[in-house]
This record gives sequence, structure tokens and C-alpha cells, in this order.
Amino acid sequence: MTERQIRLFGDPVLRSVSDPVRVGAPGNEQLVDDLIETVQIPGRAGLAAPQIGVGLRAFSWNVDGDIGYVLNPVLEVWGEPEIVDEGCLSVPGFYFPRRRYPHARVTGIDLAGEEIVIEGDGVMAQALQHETDHLDGKLYIEGLDPEVKREAMREVRQADWFRAA
Repeated sequence: MTERQIRLFGDPVLRSVSDPVRVGAPGNEQLVDDLIETVQIPGRAGLAAPQIGVGLRAFSWNVDGDIGYVLNPVLEVWGEPEIVDEGCLSVPGFYFPRRRYPHARVTGIDLAGEEIVIEGDGVMAQALQHETDHLDGKLYIEGLDPEVKREAMREVRQADWFRAA
């Protein structure tokens, strides 16, 4: 297992739609191990494969001591969207208010191709939505209200890591 470096805002892999994971493909186990290892660092709720430079539909989570992964997730959401503070490992140091559904479910598969279902509310629902967005080439900043997004982009462009990326 290896903790992988996080790709930052501006990296093209973060803007690309991820390809489905093929069951039994070489490298799948290593990818899952790396996703789990990298998400276990304190303060991390989720990590999508594109964030470590891999354009495959896979992510891991670490919410309230529950750590796991899913391949080829399909997202369902319900409830009235609520404003929540959200951050992203690929946009480090920033949290902005955005709307997320309070309940979410992801259906996908594990390494053996067996169906798994992850469901949650609160932070888990937020993580499921956030990580699935990454697999669709979307960063959470894109979902901000327009006025907040303008301010967020201004702040991000001034970050030391942004100029170095």
C-alpha cells in the first residue's frame, strides 16, 4: 500500500470523466489499496481515483471510522438540498458553502465484482456526492452559487499552491 500524492485544481485528470473499472483488470487491487491508504490520513472523508491521477471510476471513504471503497458507483440522492460547508483535497485549505442532498446511496461493485451498496446522510451523503462528482470530472467549486463561486475562484487563484501547480 502506498499513500499517493493528491492532484490539485488545474490538473487535467480532475476535469476528465473517468472510465469504468473492469473486474479483474491488472492494477485494481493496488488502486484500491492506494485509495484506502491515502484516505486514512486524519481529516480526509473521501478520495476519488482521479485525485491520485487515475482516470477510473473508484473512490474510498473515511467517515466516522467507517472506511471502504467502491468501484463503478451509481449515485442516488433524495431530500431537500441543504447548504453545507465543503472542502476538497484537490483544493486544499478552502471550505465554501454549497448545496448537497441530505441523503445519498451509491450502488457499485467490489474487487470481485460483487454488488455493494453504501448509504448515508450528513457527512456520508456529502462524501458520496462529492466523490461521485470527481468521477464525472466535476470539482465541488462548480456547484457553488454564482456569487460564492466568483469569490472562491478569486481566493483559489491567490493560493500559493495554485501558482505552483
